[in-house]
Amino acid sequence: MNAKLSSVPATLGRHASLFFLRWLDHLQLRTKLLFSFVLLTAGLTGATLLVVRHNAEAQAQQQIEQDAHNASAMFGVVQRQQMAALSRKADLLASLALMRNGDATAIEDAGADPWQSEDCNLFVLADKTGQIVALHSGSERFPSIAAQNMLSRSIARGETAGWWFGGKQLYQVVLQPFYEDASQKATVKGFVVVGRLIDDRAATDLSRIASGDVVFRYGEDVAVTTLPALQELKISDKARAQHALTQVDLAGDRYYASSVDLTPGEHPGANLIVLKSYKEVAAYLDKLNQLLLGIGLVTIFAGGAMIFVISDTVTRPLSFLMQGVQALERGDYSYPLAAHGQDELSHLTRAFDKMRSTLKTDEEQRAKLEAQLRQAQKMEALGRLAGGVAHDFNNLLTVIGGHSELLLDRLKPGDPLHLSSQQIRKTADRAAALTRQMLAFSRMQVVQAKILDINEISTEMGKLLRRLVREDIEFNLRLGESLARVKGDPSQIEQVLLNLAVNSSDAMPMGGKLTVETQNLVVNQNYARMRPSLELGKYVLITVTDTGHGMNAETKARIFEPFFTTKEPGKGTGLGLATVYGVVKQTGGFIWVESAPGNGTRFEIYLPATDERSEQQAETTVKPAVPSGRRKTVLVVEDEQDVRELAYEFLSSSGYSVLTAKDGLEALETVQR
Repeated sequence: MNAKLSSVPATLGRHASLFFLRWLDHLQLRTKLLFSFVLLTAGLTGATLLVVRHNAEAQAQQQIEQDAHNASAMFGVVQRQQMAALSRKADLLASLALMRNGDATAIEDAGADPWQSEDCNLFVLADKTGQIVALHSGSERFPSIAAQNMLSRSIARGETAGWWFGGKQLYQVVLQPFYEDASQKATVKGFVVVGRLIDDRAATDLSRIASGDVVFRYGEDVAVTTLPALQELKISDKARAQHALTQVDLAGDRYYASSVDLTPGEHPGANLIVLKSYKEVAAYLDKLNQLLLGIGLVTIFAGGAMIFVISDTVTRPLSFLMQGVQALERGDYSYPLAAHGQDELSHLTRAFDKMRSTLKTDEEQRAKLEAQLRQAQKMEALGRLAGGVAHDFNNLLTVIGGHSELLLDRLKPGDPLHLSSQQIRKTADRAAALTRQMLAFSRMQVVQAKILDINEISTEMGKLLRRLVREDIEFNLRLGESLARVKGDPSQIEQVLLNLAVNSSDAMPMGGKLTVETQNLVVNQNYARMRPSLELGKYVLITVTDTGHGMNAETKARIFEPFFTTKEPGKGTGLGLATVYGVVKQTGGFIWVESAPGNGTRFEIYLPATDERSEQQAETTVKPAVPSGRRKTVLVVEDEQDVRELAYEFLSSSGYSVLTAKDGLEALETVQR
C-alpha cells in the first residue's frame, strides 16, 4: 500500500511533464522563443538577485558579529579604566583604615562624600582573618552574608580584583590588604574592598557604547540587563539552558550574542553578553529584498519587452513564410512574400518563392499535359472507332463502285441507266475520299513512306494553293534553306497542307493573309517546356499562319475531334483538321496550335528530321499482260462476300477462270484440290 502511495507523486509528475511538453508543441515559434527567453531571463535575474541577497546577508551578519566583538573589546577597555579608578580608591581606603587602626569608622567616612560616587558605592572593611568588620553599600539589598562569602573566596584565591554577586546585584570590586608596617608589608592588619555596582544605569551606558543590549549574569542568574521584562525572562531561561549563546530568539526578536567571561576559570563566574539585534539588519534586508524584487521585475519586463521586439523581428519573416506555405497548401501561388537582407531566412524565403514559381509552372504544365493526355486518349478512341467504321464502309463502297463500273461497261452512253450509273460512281468516289480521310485520321491508312524534301512538296502545293485560295487572300510561301529531309507519305503531306490552307481560307471571310513557312529546328529543354509533349531532337517545322478571326480556348480544345466543325451545316464534314492530326501523328510528328479571338491562328507542324538518303526509284511501266490462248485460273480470297463476288465478276468478264475462298484454310484446301 505504501509503495502504491509513493508512486502516485512520480506518476503525477510524469503526467504534468507530458502535459507541459504537449502544451509547448501547440505554441507558435514566436511564443516559444519569447517564453524561453523570459524564463531564461527570470532564472538568471533571480539567481543573480539571490546571490546578491545572500552576500548582503553574509555581510550584515559579519557586520553584526564585528560590532558585537568591538563592543566586547570596548567593555574591556572601560573595565580596565574602572578597575584603575577602584584601585586608587582602595589604596586611599586602605591608608585610612591603617591610620584608624582598622576602626569601622573608616568605612563610615568612606561611605560619605567625597568617597561615595557613581563609580564607587561598595566599601568593606575586614580584619586580618577576613571577617567583615564594616560594610557600606549603595543598595541595601546586598546581603552581608553574600559579601562575607565572596570576600572569603577572594582571599582564599589571592585575588586583588573580581566580581561579587549577591541579592541579585553584581559588583565589580578591588581587594586591597593593609599592613602594620606599610613599608615591609609583612603582617596583614586587615582588608578593604571597594566596589562598583553594575546597575541599570551602568548597563544602559554600556548599551549605548555597544549600540546594543547587554546582559550581566553570574552563573545562571541574570544580574542586570537592558532588555525588556519579557525578553529578560526569556534570556534568563536560555542562560540556564545554554551557557554559550551565539544566536538567540527573544519574544519574536532575533539577536546575535557575544559573551565576555569576566571571571575566567571560576565557576560560577560572571560574564557579559552583548546582544546585537537583527531588527535593523532585517529592515535593511527587507528594503534590499524589495529593491531587488523591483529590479528583478523591471529587468524581467524590460528584458521581456526587448526579447519580444527581437523575437518579433526575427520570427515575423518566418511567420510570413509560414503563411505563404499555408497559402500554397490552399493552392494560392500569388501570396506576397517579402525577403529583405542577406540572412539565412531571407535566402530561405527567396528559395521558397523560386520553388513556388517552379511548382506553379509544373502545375500548369501538368494540367496542360493532363488535358493533352485526355485529348489524345479521346482522339485515339475516336480514331479507332472511325478506323473500324471506315474499313467496313470502304468495303461497301468497293461493292457499290465496282458494280457501277460493271454497269457502265455493259451500258451504252445513250442508255437512260448510263447516267444513273455515272452518278452512282461519282457518289461512291466522294464517299471513298471521305473514307480515306477517316483512315488517315485513325492512322490506319496504308502509308508509302519515302524520304521527302518538304520544300519541294511545298513548292508544288503552292502552285495549287494560289489557284485555290480566293483573290482577297494574300498567299505567301517562305521556304527555309538547306532544309533537312523527313520520312513520310508525300500524298499525306500534301493533304495536310491542303486541309490547313482550306481551313485558314474559311477563317478569313473578309480576306487576309495566309503564310506557309518551312525551317529547320532543334528542340532543346527550354523550347520543349514551352511545347509540352514535344520530344527533344531535330525537326522540320512547317508553319501555316492566317489573319482570320481566330478561336477561343473551348474551340481550340476540340478542333482535332472528328466531325467537329464551326461551319454551317452542309458546309463542312469536320474531318479536315482531324485528318491533319492523324497524318502528323502517323508520321511521328507533333502539332501545336496558337490562336486567340481576333488574332488569327498559327499551326505548327513538327516532322522528325532523318539522315536517311533518298533512293531513286526507277519508273517502270507495267504493261498489261495479254491473255494467251490458254485460259488462266485465279484464286480470290476475301472474307467479305459482296467484295468476293465483285472480284469474281470482274475477273470472269476478263476471261479468267476464278476460284474463291472466304479465308486462308479454305484457300489452301482449294489449291490442294
